[in-house]
Amino acid sequence: MTLINAHRRALCGAIAASALLPAVARAAGATTAAWRPTRPVKWVVPYLAGTGPDNGARILAEALGPLLGQPVVIENRGGAAGNIGARQVARAAPDGYTWIYSSAPMAANMRMQQNPGYDALKDFRHIMRLTTSDVLLVVNAGSGIQTLQELVARARANPGKLDYASGGVGTPSHLGVELFLQAAGVQATHVPYKGASEIVNAVLGNQVNFGMPIFSVALPHVQGGKLRALGVAGAKRNAALPQVPTLAELGLRGVELTSWGGVSVPAGTPDAIAARIYEVFGQALKQPSVIAALTELGSEVSPSTTEAYVQGFASEMELTERMMKTAKLQPL
Repeated sequence: MTLINAHRRALCGAIAASALLPAVARAAGATTAAWRPTRPVKWVVPYLAGTGPDNGARILAEALGPLLGQPVVIENRGGAAGNIGARQVARAAPDGYTWIYSSAPMAANMRMQQNPGYDALKDFRHIMRLTTSDVLLVVNAGSGIQTLQELVARARANPGKLDYASGGVGTPSHLGVELFLQAAGVQATHVPYKGASEIVNAVLGNQVNFGMPIFSVALPHVQGGKLRALGVAGAKRNAALPQVPTLAELGLRGVELTSWGGVSVPAGTPDAIAARIYEVFGQALKQPSVIAALTELGSEVSPSTTEAYVQGFASEMELTERMMKTAKLQPL
């Protein structure tokens, strides 16, 4: 499926509409102060509680409340690789009171699914990227598998009999494993779940043999000795687990994935409201306590300009299409 040209027009419009946000946010105080919420703000996280996005959003929500003068309430709407929550916010009033934790899967769904129920570029006004996170290949610590080579050997000896959990079709945890399998020349059976926490629970419960959840969700269980980390699907080792090599170091080239997340609002949200949201997130991400808490999760604080965040969606769509061709996957 080739949708790049169709979405490129939408991308240009989205960038044009949002490129002024940083400038607006730096304008006179009266401009950014034009919107002051008078009731709680709902921040929809389209994943289950306890996942990396949920944990990060809750840290930020606590810091954002005092800045806005109103509480920011997290609402988990997990399922369908994030589509359920995305559809909800796409139809919400563009009045600043409904946000979504937008992320790489939202862009990937534009390629992985024929009808996700929303357009990631047309139906949202993307504010900014907040964090990035690695993806970690893990097995149950009691599985007897000590290294990546041993997992590959077991998969090779049992073609298609090993199974792996993902957070849903088209998520980094799905495409990452498919790229890993292709690079290693082995097969395994895909078992989709609703999010990273369910991936971890499935591996912990021996319901599946392995998985590639977001780093932040797997980290506590690796540190607690219940999961064994075999490799990081990133360009470099993660500072939280410096002893764990990258998949490239272990001989598997081309399996480099980074999950990212940010904040978006319904399309049509006025400039003043979008600018205010941009401003308070920028302030929150500079707080040492917020940086420390997000880093402890294994995430990297990486705020972006609005224009760069919009461009990130288009880049993720193109990356997903390339990965689908490599892994020989068809849109659902």
